[in-house]
Amino acid sequence: MSGLKTRLLTDEWISATWGEYLTAIAELGLDKAQCYYDRGQLRIEMTPQGFDHSQDNFSIGYAVALFCGLRGIPVAGVANCSFRKTGDREAQPDLAFYIGDNAEAIPADTSVVDLDIYPPPDLAIEIAKTSLADDIGSKRMLYERLGVAEYWVVNVRQAKLVAFAIANGGSREIAVSQLLPNLPFALLEEALGRSRATGRSQIYAWLIAQMQAIGN
Repeated sequence: MSGLKTRLLTDEWISATWGEYLTAIAELGLDKAQCYYDRGQLRIEMTPQGFDHSQDNFSIGYAVALFCGLRGIPVAGVANCSFRKTGDREAQPDLAFYIGDNAEAIPADTSVVDLDIYPPPDLAIEIAKTSLADDIGSKRMLYERLGVAEYWVVNVRQAKLVAFAIANGGSREIAVSQLLPNLPFALLEEALGRSRATGRSQIYAWLIAQMQAIGN
């Protein structure tokens, strides 16, 4: 375990057993880290999140919740929640949403979501600044195996969004959300761009107006 400890802060995938993964989390007190495990590999992300990363996180989460609220779509959203398939894999996405029939699937007093008992989130979102290649690559495959229906990656540096529909253990890039029909990704990207411009404090009022104008 000591050899593993010396390599944990590299934000890389490291070979480890499931037991080592659980021990690392418990011993190192990684309550503020993001933790991932997939078939014998762990990744612990300790990089502090800056204003731009955090703002994109809030803006995208707000947009999803707002769209669902305006459309009367049941939704439950969480940030940095752990989803665990015991012994095999775990993910802690920046944002995750249960949408529609699954919105009430997880009891309010749940800590780590046990995917042997509960369904995976319908939508998982990673906000990527320094981890873009991994988010599009290894983490996308992890979310495929976890069985989420849709996976989005926000490119913080370029204010862009790439999205994937997941089915049958694989994924394909999509230009329109299948979970949230009529929600244009172009609108979300424009919101991300506005968040970097003067007057960014007005993007939320702007989003409300734009979404109200979208046809059902």
